[in-house]
Amino acid sequence: MNPWALSGVVLVAAVTFYLGKRSSRYANTTHDFLVARRTVRSRRNAAAISGEYLSAASFLGVAGVVLKEGADALWYPIGFTAGYLALMLFVAAPLRRSGAYTLPDFMEARLASEPLRKLCTVAVVAIGVLYMLPQLQGAGLALEAVMPAPAWLGAVGVTVLVTVNVMAGGMRAITVVQAFQYWLKLFALAAPTFVLCVVFFGTGGAGSAGSLGDPAPPVFREDTTVTVETGASFEVSEETPVWLPAEEGGQRVWLPGVRYEVDEGTTLRFPEGAPVPAVSGGEMDNASWLRPAEDAGALLGTYSLIFATFLGTMGLPHVLVRFYTNPDGKAARRTTVQVLVLLGLFYMFPVLIGALSRMYVPELLVTGRTDAAVLLVPSAMLPGVPGQILGAVTAAGAFAAFLSTSSGLLVSVAGVVATDVLAGKVRDFRIATVTMAALPAALAVSLPVEDLSLSVGLSFALAASTFCPLLVLGIWWRRLTWPGAMVGMCVGGGLVLLALVLNVLSEYSGGWAPWFIEQPALLTVTAAFLATIVVSLGTARRIPDDVNAVMLRLHAPDPLGFMRDRAEARFGRIEDRSRKRGKHRK
Repeated sequence: MNPWALSGVVLVAAVTFYLGKRSSRYANTTHDFLVARRTVRSRRNAAAISGEYLSAASFLGVAGVVLKEGADALWYPIGFTAGYLALMLFVAAPLRRSGAYTLPDFMEARLASEPLRKLCTVAVVAIGVLYMLPQLQGAGLALEAVMPAPAWLGAVGVTVLVTVNVMAGGMRAITVVQAFQYWLKLFALAAPTFVLCVVFFGTGGAGSAGSLGDPAPPVFREDTTVTVETGASFEVSEETPVWLPAEEGGQRVWLPGVRYEVDEGTTLRFPEGAPVPAVSGGEMDNASWLRPAEDAGALLGTYSLIFATFLGTMGLPHVLVRFYTNPDGKAARRTTVQVLVLLGLFYMFPVLIGALSRMYVPELLVTGRTDAAVLLVPSAMLPGVPGQILGAVTAAGAFAAFLSTSSGLLVSVAGVVATDVLAGKVRDFRIATVTMAALPAALAVSLPVEDLSLSVGLSFALAASTFCPLLVLGIWWRRLTWPGAMVGMCVGGGLVLLALVLNVLSEYSGGWAPWFIEQPALLTVTAAFLATIVVSLGTARRIPDDVNAVMLRLHAPDPLGFMRDRAEARFGRIEDRSRKRGKHRK
């Protein structure tokens, strides 16, 4: 047990609960719970968006993927950040000017279709649950790394805390919490990274598993016993001595060019100086780790990953819902620019941590726990209390990542369910919150943990293949129709889900899946756009009668006064509520 880390986790949980409780004091109306009364200014909103966007995949997963895949993994932070450039250019300001409260509400406002709204509701729930799952699994992974506790305890703990905060004040409560958690996460990665870099340069890399510039694979720094936590096949680039359990043959020598299958739970022992094996398909030596992919399949897979991260951002419901909280379109666009700066600053640090992890905790490549690199590398580089304190800081930041992203996802999904399935009152929002929190929590406890960045990557691919075409075409193309939108969503989302099923089958039958199954966004996004355009052209008589008025509202400058909030008859006017309840703190 690391008592410092446990203390840091408890402190983050306590501060999160306190800020959520305090911020929810004036949350009484539907406007407060759904859009924080639309009075969140750009700086606070940018920090809150960054706080909820920097999820388990960012805090833990990016460093883990860099540790395993090297140069090819750099596209993850680049894509995660650059997605906001597309969001700023094409979506942010028109989306706010629409006056919508949720993503399905915007689609109905643009295309006047109740069936489309229902389909969008199903898609929002699916993406939200799929994205929340790795957050809860990451919480269990982090808690398991700092104390002898089962992984399900972390998932359940985060679920309970997030549910309480969201039920208390909805969007109004979590805005301040998420803004605070961004700065906490930035400090929790930046401070240990600076310290570890000073240690690395001060010692000349002493005690590492080998220089990254050395073309050979990393080696074990001492006799090391590891337990393979998920069944996998391994390959080596050099002769590697290994001790297996007695019933499996005892001492062996693994040879290059052979794939060795190792079952889950198998304990392996490697002598000091032995090369570290790599999971089949991973980079076996540092020379390959430093080079980007060169074959056509890997290159196309990289392009597909860029498509998923770059375009998927504008289809994530928990990201889009935050732009409804800005006062106007200009503030929404300013918010997006500030988010680009904050994300670019953050993503420098997990990349550095990933590189240090390959030198100091290469055994994670064998255990399969590469997502724990951020939590374990401080103790590996600084034994004793100093390393434990740095580990405590990173553990606290990791829990902040789980809490902030889960909060945003839960608010967005609960808001959609409350307004589209239930009556839209505050009580309905709270019922939806409990229901939508229980589902991903149950899945997190029952399903195995995969690479967090890869799990989140699937959510991005699904968002890019469903909502991205609808938003881009709905905002910028007058001839879009609701049948075209529905067909495009079904084609894009169906192809992504088919790829998911085939990928799972591939993992259990020899890993035969090509790049377009593992990274399908390049094909699925293209297919979704084409299907939407073709069907819309074939159903031109379904173009809404008020399309000109709606497009004017989306694109007219804010001072002209065309922006109108929807559902005023259902929820009341925000201005009236503001006079009665007081203004949102800036």
